[in-house]
Amino acid sequence: MSDYLVRIITKTGNIRALACVTTDLVKEACQRHGTWPTAAAALGRALTAGALMGALLKTDQRIALKFEGNGPLKKILVEADSNGAVRGCVGVPEVHLLTPDGKLDVGRGLGKAGFLSVTKDLGMKDTYRGMVQLLSGEIAEDLALYLTESEQTPSAVGLGVFVEPDQLVSAAGGFLIQSLPPGDEETVDLLMEKINALPPITQLLRDGKTPEEILAILFDGIPYQILEKRALAFQCTCSKVKIEQALVSLGKEELAEMVSQKDETEVTCEYCRQVWKLTREDLERLLAELG
Repeated sequence: MSDYLVRIITKTGNIRALACVTTDLVKEACQRHGTWPTAAAALGRALTAGALMGALLKTDQRIALKFEGNGPLKKILVEADSNGAVRGCVGVPEVHLLTPDGKLDVGRGLGKAGFLSVTKDLGMKDTYRGMVQLLSGEIAEDLALYLTESEQTPSAVGLGVFVEPDQLVSAAGGFLIQSLPPGDEETVDLLMEKINALPPITQLLRDGKTPEEILAILFDGIPYQILEKRALAFQCTCSKVKIEQALVSLGKEELAEMVSQKDETEVTCEYCRQVWKLTREDLERLLAELG
């Protein structure tokens, strides 16, 4: 198991936490989208956030995160499910911005003026939707704000992506810690001290630390038990059937125009860049089904 996530809970049941390594799935996503370094860091953080949020869902449930800002990245979309499958894309992959001290400037790339929208498909008639304004554009702080304000669950989030000079991702991962009722202020204060003293996630991962070891550092002196360990992977849900459904939604007139203009139509999945080819016969069949 290369990319995976570990979920724990304290012995008192007041605090739950998750930590994960997402290097391979982030690397694959960034290669598929041809991201420049700052865009790679932003997309990687959002994908890791999706993996962490997906692990809080029940079986067959899904979550979608949408970061929209006024920066050059424009938007980041991520979808994840309860089984560890994650996919995502960034509006403008060709973005590379640095802070004055030479770090990747994700906050300026996404922008502070905008929103984080969260949609949960819980397998029921209606979906859950929540939204908060972006706090910093740095992804982790924005997700923590959403969880604390919209879901009323005080949370701390750490996310990191390391991009090498050759633009390849060599480390990615993160953690999520949540306080559950009834609150334990003493333990929360202790954890905040440990979080503030923790080296960057990417440094820990590049030093060979596992999710279990990162949690052990954070919860040193705090009794806890491991609840699960699950594999994570970049996995898209696109298919020819879904592409055909999307084309049908365009309407009869637009489909007829496509049939008249081309012998073959290509549709590229926004999330994984897979190119799906449909022949004129395919489109004619869809037109016939529309009546």
